[in-house]
Amino acid sequence: MKIKEVAEALERFAPLPLQEDYDNAGLQIGLTESDVSGALLCLDVTEDVIREAASHGCNLIVAHHPLLFRGLKCISDVDYVQRCVREAILAGISIYAAHTNLDNALGGVNFAMASRMGLTNVSFLAPATEGGSGIIGDLPLSLSAPEFLELLKSTFQTSSVRHNGFARSIRRVALCGGAGEFLIDEALKSEADAFVTGEIGYHRFFGLKESIMLAALGHYESEQYTIELLESILKKECPGLRTLKTTTNTNPIHYY
Repeated sequence: MKIKEVAEALERFAPLPLQEDYDNAGLQIGLTESDVSGALLCLDVTEDVIREAASHGCNLIVAHHPLLFRGLKCISDVDYVQRCVREAILAGISIYAAHTNLDNALGGVNFAMASRMGLTNVSFLAPATEGGSGIIGDLPLSLSAPEFLELLKSTFQTSSVRHNGFARSIRRVALCGGAGEFLIDEALKSEADAFVTGEIGYHRFFGLKESIMLAALGHYESEQYTIELLESILKKECPGLRTLKTTTNTNPIHYY
């Protein structure tokens, strides 16, 4: 199987036109006509991830977050992006990213989050012509605010959740993986009881605790199951492809 066939499979599920204007999803490094010896699946590309791929004989890394967001004027060792590019090329490892196109696809990252939480009646929170941003759905039963926060902690394997102190029961839930603050107003319009995302800025927490729960899980925590989503897509679309899930925790944020 060639790298271009893996890319085509991913793009059938999450077409590149679904990505946001600022994004750079797709092939990052490598030659599409190369044969694939194995694909390592990850959230972020780091030097450790590249070395992990090489150690397993994988010449393709499929990531959620693009390594390259903007053009490089130099490839040296000044920062980790340049070092990763250099190391990947020297090791003959191609890198592909499925980012906001995978976020915005039907059945994509946000749907995976909703499934983990057990939401039903799931639909796009902000639908577009194809795909959409965020999702909204219902819990099987109403939960108190503390019960809902415990659900988030257990589902997303985090010891803490930042929230705005909303105290009423929760049934209807809107969510968006990663930096989803831009959808808070859509969640309010949809009469969601809670909005869950990875990151929310300090000032957005003000003034809404009587209207909606805002809950921030952490960027990595909210999107960690993207690796399983990538695996399921490739196992279905490329059954002969050897895939491995990274064992490297690439979360750059630590809690003390």
